[in-house]
Amino acid sequence: MEKRTAQIHRLTKETDISLTLNIDGSGKCKSDTGIGFFDHMVDGFARHGFFDVDLLCKGDLRVDSHHTVEDCGIVLGEAVKKALGDKSGIRRYGHFILPMDEALVLCAVDLCGRPFLVFEEEYTVPKIGDMDTELIREFFYAFSYSAMMNLHLRCISGNNNHHIAEASFKAFAKALEAAVQYDERINGVLSTKGVL
Repeated sequence: MEKRTAQIHRLTKETDISLTLNIDGSGKCKSDTGIGFFDHMVDGFARHGFFDVDLLCKGDLRVDSHHTVEDCGIVLGEAVKKALGDKSGIRRYGHFILPMDEALVLCAVDLCGRPFLVFEEEYTVPKIGDMDTELIREFFYAFSYSAMMNLHLRCISGNNNHHIAEASFKAFAKALEAAVQYDERINGVLSTKGVL
C-alpha cells in the first residue's frame, strides 16, 4: 500500500503554516508553533497515533495564541482528509479510553464526512503553560470540521488540567489511529450510502 501523506501550506494575515503529515508513520514529530504546551500536545498526538508530523507555524502571538492553535487544527484536519482520499477500505470508526494518572478521557471518532464536535471537558485554570485552556476545544473543533469527522471527547474523571489535556490529545490520537486502519473485509467504503 502507498503511504497516505499530505502536504499543506496555509498563509493568512494571522498565520503562516507548513505541514507534512504521514498517516502511516512511526510517530515522528517536529512541531514549532511558538507555544510550548501546544507543541507538547501535538507531539503526543503524533507519537501515540503513529503519525509522522512536521508542523511549522508562524502566528501572530503578539495578539494571543488563538489564531495559531485554531489554524493548526484546520491544517491538521485538512491534511488528514487529503491523506485519506476517498477512504476506501478504512474502518471509519475508532474509540479509545485513555487514563493518565487521575484523569480518564474517552474519545470516539467517525470519519463520516459530516463534521460535528461534542466536547465535554472543563478546565479550572485559564492557562496550561503558555496556552489558553479554552483553545483546547477550539483546536478539536477546527480539526473535526476541516477533516469532516464526527468527534466526541469526554473527560470522565480528573482534576489536574495538564493530565486532562494530555489525555485528550492522546485518546484522540488512538481513536483516529483505529479509524484510519485498513480492513480487508471492507470493499470500497464502509457506508450504506456508498460514499464517506
